[in-house]
Amino acid sequence: MNACEQSLAPAPERAPERTPDRPPAAVPQLPPRAMVQGSTLDRWLLSRLHWLLGSPPLELAVRDGASVGGTAAVARVTFASRSTLLSILVDPWVRFGDAYSDGNVIIEGDLVRLLEAVYRAGATNGQRTTLLHRAAAALRRPHINTLAGSRDNIHRHYDIGNDFYALWLGSTMAYTCAYYPTPDATLDEAQVAKMDHVCRKLRLQPGENVVEAGCGWGALAVHMARRYGVRVRAFNISHQQIVYARERAAREGLASRVEYVEDDYRNIAGHYDAFVSVGMLEHVGLSNYTTLGHIAHRCLGGRGRGLIHSIGRNYPARLQPWIEKRIFPGAYPPTLGEMMRIFEPWNLSILDVENLRLHYAQTLRHWLQLYDGASARVRELFDEKFVRMWRLYLAGSAAAFTTGTLQLFQVVFAPGESNDIAWTRAHLYTR
Repeated sequence: MNACEQSLAPAPERAPERTPDRPPAAVPQLPPRAMVQGSTLDRWLLSRLHWLLGSPPLELAVRDGASVGGTAAVARVTFASRSTLLSILVDPWVRFGDAYSDGNVIIEGDLVRLLEAVYRAGATNGQRTTLLHRAAAALRRPHINTLAGSRDNIHRHYDIGNDFYALWLGSTMAYTCAYYPTPDATLDEAQVAKMDHVCRKLRLQPGENVVEAGCGWGALAVHMARRYGVRVRAFNISHQQIVYARERAAREGLASRVEYVEDDYRNIAGHYDAFVSVGMLEHVGLSNYTTLGHIAHRCLGGRGRGLIHSIGRNYPARLQPWIEKRIFPGAYPPTLGEMMRIFEPWNLSILDVENLRLHYAQTLRHWLQLYDGASARVRELFDEKFVRMWRLYLAGSAAAFTTGTLQLFQVVFAPGESNDIAWTRAHLYTR
């Protein structure tokens, strides 16, 4: 996914069977009816929300009214009105993000630190819900990833304009986790290092043929062709990304070595020495994992190597609902166990697993810095609501990776019958 993906307070919904086994915390009780007036009611509503969030170190307030918390608070959250607060209490997992985007929630303090505090509080105290919240969750219908559904989901996120993404992705236009050889590496240096890291894991050799499932704006394909001397066929269903990628390959004199195909990964055919997918699995959907594994198995034909790079989780859970609804329709970050549905049915052997979640947190901090620097231009392209919506998405994504709510997995695999596997990991760190 490219990025990202999980960006919003409150913390994402855990699978019910994993709810921590602890006594329920005390729920704030509504004052007697005669006392429910003005700031007293507001204070109770704020206390209720604070409890639902896991009692994080935040100050919550209604504009020109009551407030709660404040002890060692990392930030202050002010709601424009009681009606805004009531709306969020009905379904905080979606309506907080909408209220923030509409300017009805004002944040004083660092947005990333605020969201980190909420994620940590939710992880420590468990997911707190009410019957009303469970009903709201039951009514949500995630976007599906059929052939037509996937194309629509991708269009809604990636085809909103290459000019927009160029404002904050850096010169590589890579919209996936970078790899920082040192903590002070620049974004562009880290993105190039990520592409080299992937290519070394695949042990690419000149003259080999590579297929890429989901290619973004084409950075990895041209890097593989230019630096490693391979031929690449790259598949993508985002029209604007494909147009950009083809122009890029032609501009760099690599059009004869890189073919960008505007088609779904399910239609990949042919045999290749390597199969690679960076940032696409999040959009595939669990029900299609066996199909993806079949495609990889068929492409490699009993030999070669494969790599899948994906945002993931430590436990099964759906994508944070505001993100799924407003930013990334149809997205789902899998656990390693869920990813095995790709490999096990087709006897694909796992050779290496690496978790780069702190690298993604750093990537997102760099993206957010560039995004905030370009916010005036983003406002010209769209509007203030869009500016705030994507700021929340990027900030929350950074918080999700620093708190361990999200992971970033790179999984290297090969056909089970193949002995063409590395003896050691030395090739990853020597040039």
